Amino acid sequence: MRIHRSVPVRDFTVLPNNVLQYRRLSYTARGLLADLLSRPDGWQEDGRQMADTSPQGRGAVRKALKELIAAGYYRVVTVRLPDGTLRTENHVYDTPQLPAPGTTPPAPGGTSTGGADALPKNRDKEPSLPAAAERDGPEVKHRAPEAPLPPPPPPPDERTREAVAALFRAIRPEPRLRLGEAEARKLAPLVARWLERGATHSELAQALLPGLPAPLHSAAGVIRYRLENKMPPERAPARPAAARYAECAKCHDPVPKPGICRPCAGLGAPTPAVGGSGATTLAGVTRARAALRAARTTALGLGGLAQPG
Repeated sequence: MRIHRSVPVRDFTVLPNNVLQYRRLSYTARGLLADLLSRPDGWQEDGRQMADTSPQGRGAVRKALKELIAAGYYRVVTVRLPDGTLRTENHVYDTPQLPAPGTTPPAPGGTSTGGADALPKNRDKEPSLPAAAERDGPEVKHRAPEAPLPPPPPPPDERTREAVAALFRAIRPEPRLRLGEAEARKLAPLVARWLERGATHSELAQALLPGLPAPLHSAAGVIRYRLENKMPPERAPARPAAARYAECAKCHDPVPKPGICRPCAGLGAPTPAVGGSGATTLAGVTRARAALRAARTTALGLGGLAQPG
């Protein structure tokens, strides 16, 4: 075969050939080792993040890390800080770091245990940590109280449960918008406002699903932004329908529905007219009609005078 190499100018890594040609390691383990050696010192990434950013699953990455640990290229060391806390450090080597004969290699995530020449534990020495003092000696004067566990969150009310169910139903067709129960409860007040304003589940899905950004870094952030900026307007309060009345077929008085009024049907006394008796009201109606008739006649006369002769 012919090998074609380009001359790197920047962002390149020099690796020993025995690392890349070590046939006892799988191609996955060698590729993972080359990827780790190309990172700068202080790079923070665990096996789960490696698997989530690669086409291979977590099982393949976990198996490759075990191969690198067994071959001496990868090591996990637990370091005790001056304040007594423990911190895990990952070390990557371009040459295998095999343990010396007669010693036991450190287990992943644990401190190294020496072989036959390791110093025995001094049980007469006063322990420095409260947990060690309780385990190694009965005389413990001071012990830090354990922090109480936080109380469980209160159960959601009916409004929140309905909003969470509507949100999960709307985003179900899009796997990139997966949310946890806690994230959905934080978004529930916004969804409840949508439902109170008359939005349906299809309208909620139409506002959340189309045109998602790529890549999508925060599903909860995208949903919150769209719920806040696409919220429908509040519905105007419904106006009460105006009362409609009909006229009595006999006396022409207003009645709630077509027909005749109660006095005309003989079910009640007639309502006295305002200002006097029925005769007075009839006389007033007669005068009003006469006045309207006179005004109409006058208007017609004036119109005839205005026409050219």
